[in-house]
Amino acid sequence: MPDSQEPEESTVRGAFPPAPQAKLSDQTRPAILSVLVLTFLTGCIFPLLLFAIGRPLFPRQAGGSLLTRGGIVIGSQLIGQEFTRPEYFEPRPSAAGNGYDATASGGTNLSPNNPKLRNGAPDFPGIRQLADQYRRRNGLARDAEIPIDAVTRSASGLDPDISPENAALQTPRVARARAVDQEVIRRLVADHTQGPQLGLLGNPRVPVLELNLALDQALGPAPPPR
Repeated sequence: MPDSQEPEESTVRGAFPPAPQAKLSDQTRPAILSVLVLTFLTGCIFPLLLFAIGRPLFPRQAGGSLLTRGGIVIGSQLIGQEFTRPEYFEPRPSAAGNGYDATASGGTNLSPNNPKLRNGAPDFPGIRQLADQYRRRNGLARDAEIPIDAVTRSASGLDPDISPENAALQTPRVARARAVDQEVIRRLVADHTQGPQLGLLGNPRVPVLELNLALDQALGPAPPPR
């Protein structure tokens, strides 16, 4: 197009006037309302809806999947707890608080290549130290292979289960401490080994608290330590 036929700049401006600037209040009001509405929906309505559905359909799970002995609540199927006496199976290590603290659930947050995770620190036993301790407690050779869950913390620090391989290595120690044949302990472990969820998800597992309760029920409670 020749220069003489080009539209003047003022004409272009008039055809496309600048967009009016939005007022601060016009932006603030929707932002505040969206936060309030989403908080109400996700923080109030959604939890109440889940509670209303879950309580009648899954009363035990909604109540915390609690386990009792003699009418006294001693733990939950969902939360691991510490066992240190040789008469009981031990859970996997924990990094939740000072260990197995349900109010401070969490892992180590250390990468697999972190030297502290492998070799430990003065206030933090690493995988090498945990492996040595595990082998000594269970009377294993210094170079015996052990399952990974025996020396690593879970992401939550509250894993209630151990692997069947872990339970199998602890079986001789528990049998010696309770002065019973190992086959008795193996049968209890087999009875309390759970398969993958829905037959597909995850790996076989052994719930530690349930297994230890079964030990006391079948063989009598372990005597108090001297």
